[in-house]
Amino acid sequence: MRSPKDFFAPLAVGAPEPVRQIPVLPSRMIHFFDPGNEKMAGKVPELAKKVDVLLGNLEDAVKADRKVAAREGLVRIAKANDFGGTQLWTRINSLDSPWALDDLITLVTEIGDRLDVVMVPKVEGAQDIHYVDRLLAQLEARAGLGRPLLVHAILETASGVANVEEIAGASPRMQGISLGPADLAASRRMKTTRVGGGHPGYLVRTDPVGDDLHTGRTTYQQDLWHYTVARMVDACVLHGILPYYGPFGDIRDVVACEDQFRNAFLLGCVGAWSLHPAQIDIARKVFSPAPEDVAWARKVIAAMGDGTGAVMIDGKMQDDASVKQCRVVAELADALAANDPELAEAYDAATKEVLS
Repeated sequence: MRSPKDFFAPLAVGAPEPVRQIPVLPSRMIHFFDPGNEKMAGKVPELAKKVDVLLGNLEDAVKADRKVAAREGLVRIAKANDFGGTQLWTRINSLDSPWALDDLITLVTEIGDRLDVVMVPKVEGAQDIHYVDRLLAQLEARAGLGRPLLVHAILETASGVANVEEIAGASPRMQGISLGPADLAASRRMKTTRVGGGHPGYLVRTDPVGDDLHTGRTTYQQDLWHYTVARMVDACVLHGILPYYGPFGDIRDVVACEDQFRNAFLLGCVGAWSLHPAQIDIARKVFSPAPEDVAWARKVIAAMGDGTGAVMIDGKMQDDASVKQCRVVAELADALAANDPELAEAYDAATKEVLS
């Protein structure tokens, strides 16, 4: 076990100093694309203007005989494009695959100065992060990089969920964790073939009225992922990193996608994956606080002054806990508005109306 005082020491001679605080940048949608697909590659410049994070996917959805092409495609795309304020991430292949090592060696040495985050799939414990941590440090030193790459883990095995707290705190590089519902369902032997979202068979039913057990009883579909998302959020907050919902596979069902994203947002997630352009605007809408919520938060903060004591606003008691909740909303709104003029205008207009 390493001494706590050595936690922020570089893991290789010549590697950059580890970060001491993860930058909290807008990442409402992590938009996946296949860098080996020429048609998708051609859309990257326009996509970069619409999303917070672009992720070149090398793992699932890329066939085995196209893995090298996808990796090489990401190198070309990274070198050929100016992404502006949009972050560039990649998802490498799983650590037990024959491609993961070459993914890291190639990407860090070729485009390490353009990449922000390396997403690692199927993380089972801190040992996986420790391996990637040391290897990245060696490669950064070789490439002469001035800043360390960050690491993002996907929670998609039962072991990963059981070890989520140690995963979240395994390295100063840890940027965040995403829920991977499809692989996690398989790992747990859950009886669903859906990629994220609920299931009509996972429900609760109202009590019977009298002796009739079959009629007049309402059912309510439940969220299969509530426990896991909540536990993931707690682990991330404990270690100062960011939690994300992962994919919602039914591209056509934009209504249920919005519901699932909103559940995750309310529980504390900062963003979700978008697998199709139709999901980009959903994520932007859901993971940006509503203008009326921002206006209310600012009203409470203004009324509470130094944040102590209690006040009544519109018949509702507000105290120091209320202010803490409101600051979460207001600070997120400020961060998003700094890069989004439309949001800034909407937030300011709503606040003026409430405070007038």
